[in-house]
Amino acid sequence: MRIVRYIDEAREEFLHEVECFTAVSPRLGRRFDEAVQKAEALAAEFSDAGFPYKFGTRRVFPGKFKFSIVYVVRDDELVVLAVAPFRRKPGYWRSRLGAAHSG
Repeated sequence: MRIVRYIDEAREEFLHEVECFTAVSPRLGRRFDEAVQKAEALAAEFSDAGFPYKFGTRRVFPGKFKFSIVYVVRDDELVVLAVAPFRRKPGYWRSRLGAAHSG
């Protein structure tokens, strides 16, 4: 299984969304957190399981939440570029691709 690494912006996005869902309901916040972790674990173990997406990335979906986890595979790691809500402009995270090569 590959190591999962979030670039800073993606980690901030994820934590922000957990806070937002938790503000609505602590249970909902936990469900979102668990759904994202489950989706990232699937992608880390089976990186080709994610759907091909823009700019050479792939994405997986955390359960019934309207988000996608956008990632690239680099050697022995899976680099998460975004925890992207469906309502945001597709590809808004493109400028983060360079950060996937550093770390």
